[in-house]
Amino acid sequence: MRILGISAFYHDSAAALTDGGVPVFAAQEERYTRIKNDPSLPVNAIKDCLAFCKAMPGGGLPDAVVFYDKPFLKFERLLETYCAFAPLGFAQFARAVPVWCGGKLFIKQKLLSKLRELEPDILPDESRLLFSEHHLSHAASAFYPSPYNDAAILTLDGVGEWATSSLGMGRDAAIEFFAESKFPHSLGLLYAAFTAYAGFHVNSGEYKLMGLAPYGEAASARVKKYRDLIFSELADIKDDGSLWLNQDYFEYARGLRMADEEKWTRLFGLPPRRPPERLKQEHCDLAMAAQQVTEEVVLRTARTARKLSGSRNLCMAGGVALNCVANSRLAAAGVFENIWVQPAAGDAGGALGAALAGHHIYFGSPRHPLPKDAMSGAYLGPEFGTDEIAALEKDFGAQSRVLDGEELYETVARLLADGAVLGWCQGRMEWGPRALGNRSILADPRRPEMQNKLNMKIKFREGFRPFAPAVLAEDAGKYFVSGKESPYMLFTDSLRQELRRALPENMAELSLDEKRDLQRSDVPAVTHLDYSARLQTVAPETNPRFHKLLLAFKRLTGCSMLLNTSFNVRGEPIVRSPADAYSCFMSTGMDYLVIGDRLFDKQVQPPWRGNIARREESHTEGMIV
Repeated sequence: MRILGISAFYHDSAAALTDGGVPVFAAQEERYTRIKNDPSLPVNAIKDCLAFCKAMPGGGLPDAVVFYDKPFLKFERLLETYCAFAPLGFAQFARAVPVWCGGKLFIKQKLLSKLRELEPDILPDESRLLFSEHHLSHAASAFYPSPYNDAAILTLDGVGEWATSSLGMGRDAAIEFFAESKFPHSLGLLYAAFTAYAGFHVNSGEYKLMGLAPYGEAASARVKKYRDLIFSELADIKDDGSLWLNQDYFEYARGLRMADEEKWTRLFGLPPRRPPERLKQEHCDLAMAAQQVTEEVVLRTARTARKLSGSRNLCMAGGVALNCVANSRLAAAGVFENIWVQPAAGDAGGALGAALAGHHIYFGSPRHPLPKDAMSGAYLGPEFGTDEIAALEKDFGAQSRVLDGEELYETVARLLADGAVLGWCQGRMEWGPRALGNRSILADPRRPEMQNKLNMKIKFREGFRPFAPAVLAEDAGKYFVSGKESPYMLFTDSLRQELRRALPENMAELSLDEKRDLQRSDVPAVTHLDYSARLQTVAPETNPRFHKLLLAFKRLTGCSMLLNTSFNVRGEPIVRSPADAYSCFMSTGMDYLVIGDRLFDKQVQPPWRGNIARREESHTEGMIV
């Protein structure tokens, strides 16, 4: 049975196709439209899913389509929330109701109409258009592709219909829920409020807050003060991880902002940051306090999940599950023996979860876990052929040379070792927010100038942002304390002591920029301020081409890792096609581009007349409707 899953109309819309309960194709709509976090109906992603389905053995169309949440329950929450806070919140209510009445309440008809416009023969039986609940979609995306026969399931995000988190258990093909938290009490919304207060964008800037947190002074009185204020004034957190938020300090349920900024200013003694205002130490300390509280909630909730489920395995999804620092603290605590996180843990992953929930729960199909997982390394997106590269060269006058076999890896390794920054575009696009070696920008992690160069001249983003190492899976233990498998960049690890360099005693007196520029290790471009790194381990069976490149770099330099960051610039989605890759390459400070087996040298390209559309994320904070 083949099932198409769809997520849309909130943020990060996507479509995913499963065959026999196994993910075979998945993509986010933003990669096609070039609109970051695109919430629209994922027409382009759906088209590619349908084309992939037709091209599979036996051809045909999906047997069912499943949407990732239940719109009427969401609308019920909107109405009840307004009634609970009225007359406050009228502005948000007045803005939301026309949107819902204009289409969101009629998603079934809208989906049927668009699907049949794309493919007239799809869904002859309308009863095969199904709707899953939001957190069931998250839970299904976490458990069903995991390698476990049984597992506790933890989902944490902003809000679905009503639920903001859920605790459950998966066994064989069944999912059972034990408990859930409901709107407006949400760990995801608490973290989003701090994200907005620090001057970043809700639903896309949370990872910036996580990256800023290590710049806080962990032993300082100010971090302790901020943390204590969160526990005493903003959030009542129980031993079981349940959370109650003091709505006197928040506006997301009744207004167009996340927090009551006047009350937060009085509470923390720090006004909200307004970009382009420079980050201060106080912002770093507040980020650290928010991160510490988040980790504590995750840890307490996971302990409850272990107690209720009795399983030694845990599966996670929801936007909070992309917080790799919290994931790593949970792993280090030893609450569970094994933890598996859905690579597309956010709302995009709900499309995949919806399809899997339909397959196993609605249609009652059995489940057969694979030894590792069923995600195929998360390389589930569209790929390109030689015709697209030829069209690129024709349209832009681009010039390249073909490198056969080992010559490709040896040449690229030499360029990287010589200090080049290189775009690397190969095979199928990654599923989820992380670039895992198929749509990546690569550089030498040993060069101390690389972090600043990449942030400022290529990514056009904040200078404090860290970069991730991609390391040969078999060599991870040579660099990192645990050296555990981490194929999806969803955990951090600490650099081994012998590779670290001592930090100055006057760290607390240094500015943010001075801290950033410290050479913290032998691989400074991928070592964060606390000696951690969000690593990707690369195995030959999941990405043989990237593995071969790492091997070539190791043979040349003795170093088994490369700096790996997503192939995009600030405000842009990750590139999808060769044309996207070439446009990004020519509009930035990258030196070389490799698409398939073709090498493009910036120095010999014709004058670039195009430009890359850098779309900043919307700063609208009222994203709850």
